[in-house]
Amino acid sequence: MQQIISVLEMVLPVLIMIFLGYLCRTKGLVSKEGLSGIKGVISNITLPVVLFQAFYTTSYSAKSLLSFAIVFTSCCLALAAGHFLNRFVANSKLMPYLLSGFEVGMLGYALFGLLAGTDNLSYMATVDLGQVIFVYTIYLTLLKNAAGQKTNAKGIFFGMLKNPAFQGVAVGIITGVTGLGSLIDGSAAGGIFRETIQMITLPTSGMILIIVGYELSVKKELIGPVVKTIALRILVMGLLLCLSALVMFSIVPFDKNLFTAMILLFSLPAPFIIPLYADVDAEGVYISTTLSMNTLVTILIFIGLSVYTLS
Repeated sequence: MQQIISVLEMVLPVLIMIFLGYLCRTKGLVSKEGLSGIKGVISNITLPVVLFQAFYTTSYSAKSLLSFAIVFTSCCLALAAGHFLNRFVANSKLMPYLLSGFEVGMLGYALFGLLAGTDNLSYMATVDLGQVIFVYTIYLTLLKNAAGQKTNAKGIFFGMLKNPAFQGVAVGIITGVTGLGSLIDGSAAGGIFRETIQMITLPTSGMILIIVGYELSVKKELIGPVVKTIALRILVMGLLLCLSALVMFSIVPFDKNLFTAMILLFSLPAPFIIPLYADVDAEGVYISTTLSMNTLVTILIFIGLSVYTLS
């Protein structure tokens, strides 16, 4: 009975926040302009700080490099698989990008914080680094080219440097690797530093889940191709998770928090930034519906993970 209550303590707040987001749209409580404002606050302020917090508290070691290599390779393999499996859905030029990459920033950290606590976000950061580099290099370059946008390595590089989320990751890594974070934590200003970060990051999970609920939508005419796309993503990511875990824990000792982070990572939907960085045209509804339904699948897996973390 106590375990059921503990699971509900993690799961119900997520479902309630998503439902509140849904009500915000259906009841007209928040306009699209208002939602854009919330997204702006998250994207430019709170999420970069969340990422900074996660990466500056990460312990950088051979395990981090191994995780980076495994996840980066997995993302590349998933994208290649997407191009091969495209013929089985709707032969969409953007379908392969729905089979690769992970929405860690806007969803993964929020859910992992509920599973393992915000003090353990460094585990999520460990598995996130590989996909962050993948998304801001190979993924976005090929995505823009597929959408008919001329781009080059220089444009992608400077676009990456200007992105607040990537800046949060970069500053967090620099602070962690140099030991500056430990110096600040151990100084007289350490308490103020931690409390300030906590104040900024606390609303992030709730606001993200409200956005998820607000944007959840299912178009009946697209159920067929969307279900096929999600089924193929689950198949590909399931195989890659098994392979990744096998490689990881055959080299380093098993770590439950790290394994939980890996499961959650491979269960996440594709990056929500697809419509932001590519001209999706007629495929916009297909992409948004796939991301919405895939998010629901992630929530179901999150429920199962909550049981596992408490066992």
